[in-house]
Amino acid sequence: MRPAGPPIPIRVLHVHSEPPAGLPVVELPMTAHDRRRVRRLVEAPDGVVLALELPTGTILHPGQLLHHDAEAAYVVSAADEEVLVVRPRDIAEAARVAHLIGNMHRDIHVDGRAIIALADDTLAGQIAKTGVPFERTRRAFYGRAPGEHSH
Repeated sequence: MRPAGPPIPIRVLHVHSEPPAGLPVVELPMTAHDRRRVRRLVEAPDGVVLALELPTGTILHPGQLLHHDAEAAYVVSAADEEVLVVRPRDIAEAARVAHLIGNMHRDIHVDGRAIIALADDTLAGQIAKTGVPFERTRRAFYGRAPGEHSH
């Protein structure tokens, strides 16, 4: 644990920045919703506090470097959150489920043969009606938060 100091202001994101080689990486787990909250204090697991002061509309992404100093690199990671993991048995089921989720303006993340969406009762009920197997569980969600979509 590093000694506590004043919050480190983060006002600019460097696109495509990689943590410097050999520097320990400190992951900052954030939910899909939290990755949209870019004006707040974030305490890293090592005790360092980052003061996010990013422009409105900025969206953070897992793997994104927020800050580095001589001791560590601070990188956004996807936090565990409640999700629905849908396991379509064929391409037709996958297409129906993806269409259903899209019509409800929810984002997905595809992991192998699984379609993952943030969990809510309405979405779970609609997927259950399709007969496609799914489970409600906690795991990292790499998609976008509700409301973060475009047509």
